Amino acid sequence: MTLRDLLLALLVILVWGANFVVIKAGVAEVPPLLLGALRFTAAAFPAVLLFRRPALPLRLYLAYGLTISVGQFAFLFSAIHIGMPSGLASLVLQSQAFFTMVFAAFWLRERWQAPQVAGLLLAGCGLALIGSAHGVSMPLAGFLLTLLAATMWAAGNIVTREIGHSARGRPVDMQALVVWASLVPPLPFLLLSLLIEGPAQITSALAQFSLRSAAAVAYLAWAATLLGYGIWSRLLARYPANQVAPFSLLVPVVGLAAGWMVYGEALQPVHFGGGLLLMAGLAINLFGAKLIACWRRSA
Repeated sequence: MTLRDLLLALLVILVWGANFVVIKAGVAEVPPLLLGALRFTAAAFPAVLLFRRPALPLRLYLAYGLTISVGQFAFLFSAIHIGMPSGLASLVLQSQAFFTMVFAAFWLRERWQAPQVAGLLLAGCGLALIGSAHGVSMPLAGFLLTLLAATMWAAGNIVTREIGHSARGRPVDMQALVVWASLVPPLPFLLLSLLIEGPAQITSALAQFSLRSAAAVAYLAWAATLLGYGIWSRLLARYPANQVAPFSLLVPVVGLAAGWMVYGEALQPVHFGGGLLLMAGLAINLFGAKLIACWRRSA
């Protein structure tokens, strides 16, 4: 990887890691479901005028938008809104890698390898440890909502695989896909906001919409969504996935550090222990098979 691309990868990690403290700032002033509607409206317009729509069936746009966008962020924004620490949210959300494995086994008939099973068991123990420490500093409902967000991200990953297969060898411009798929979430988010948060909350939030709220929406839409996914998709197109994917392990490091620096979020020892197990499971899942193959060649 060139130095320029390495720096771009690190930029994405910083942007995505800081994303969680921005979400916390956003949901402090704007109801979480309304914030989701505003985020994806800003991500879609005027960007759809600049990108050619990928030639994909409507069902794939709907599936992608409703899982990786509406499902993931409706649960994540709600979790942080009710008190899930932003740093811990960035950590627990990485369990999406293992939910993706489970979904791929059922829907795509993919077989698990021994390192993946070991990683899944370690990560499961880590999540159980983190969940056991719920209380005032981390409500159980916030932890469970974050896990639901991770499952929706994983479902979106399966949809992304389906998009790759439907392209039949033709490369899909993933940044264009993100932009055009951003047309899907605003209406479902707004309907959910009307049903759950109510017209009074929506009217009040919009009437008192501050510069801080506008900055949060702009960051989530343009930095985390368009810039982050745009750079990430280009790196995945240029390098093998196993060379790019490990950078995502750094997102919780940035998220935890940002949560501590901005909001003073202090983790309990059990959170650290659970986090280490979760990250170890992710590392084994990513590198285990390669390490075993290297060991066998050298033996």
